[in-house]
Amino acid sequence: MATNYNGLFKTLENKDITLSKLSEDLNISSATRAKFKKGEYVSLQTLESICKYLNVKLNDIVSFVFVDSPSLLLMRLKEEMEHKIKGSIYHETQILMTYNSNHIEGSELTADQTRYIFETNTIGLDRDKTINVDDIIETQNHFRCIDYMIKTALEPITEILIKDLHKILKTGTSDSKLEWFNVGEYKKRPNTVGGIETSKPADVKSDMSTILGLYENKRSYSFDDIIEFHYKFECIHPFQDGNGRIGRLITFKECLRHGFVPFTIDEDIKLFYYRGLKEWKNENGFLINTCLTGQDKYKRLLDIYEIDYR
Repeated sequence: MATNYNGLFKTLENKDITLSKLSEDLNISSATRAKFKKGEYVSLQTLESICKYLNVKLNDIVSFVFVDSPSLLLMRLKEEMEHKIKGSIYHETQILMTYNSNHIEGSELTADQTRYIFETNTIGLDRDKTINVDDIIETQNHFRCIDYMIKTALEPITEILIKDLHKILKTGTSDSKLEWFNVGEYKKRPNTVGGIETSKPADVKSDMSTILGLYENKRSYSFDDIIEFHYKFECIHPFQDGNGRIGRLITFKECLRHGFVPFTIDEDIKLFYYRGLKEWKNENGFLINTCLTGQDKYKRLLDIYEIDYR
């Protein structure tokens, strides 16, 4: 991946700010200034601080040129999403990923109801059964999250992207009406996962910057690297709620970004998945193998659509 900072220089020119002035105000080193001119990688933390300083978005100041072509799967998903192709791999991916990710978090919607919502934008209800409105809203929001992950698949992971994802997922829910819930921002109150303590609210920003920096500075990526990032993200649990779904959406994006087959966690392997997260420090292979099992499930879908992943 090559980096282009023409947007930064154009923005500085339009705002009549010199690179020296920007560097002085933000305490940017001369070595980093040189990277801008050479088109070399600059940490996402630095880029995001520049965005705040200039009041612009990341893609206004930097663009990423990808040397490798995107995978056939990603190209198909993008094309079919754009044209809303029914019965496509995009169509089935939306239903499979959304149903499974919401279901293991407690949603009572069935697979058929999830499909019905996606296909008709309505919900069919049995007379004797009530449905939690939040389940419906979060299902619709999850569809939008997957679209967002497909659109941004080749971009680096940033705090802005992750916060945007949380805002999409939780907007309109009963949680979003609580001021302290802080939709689209990091948690204000401590939380736990499986009874295990996670990062304190005051530490979340620092902990997130650390794992993002370590991950985005890798020269190459393996499937194991993606799963390790997922584990670290869940240990931080940066949001008040929705962390499991956000974490799995990020792994979906990263599999597309780096050419790996995505995976889905369904009811059959849910307990193995949670055990794998809990036991990562003692036996990380347990979580990796569980995700590989979930990957095999998605491969069967690829086989139906004759999409080569080998």
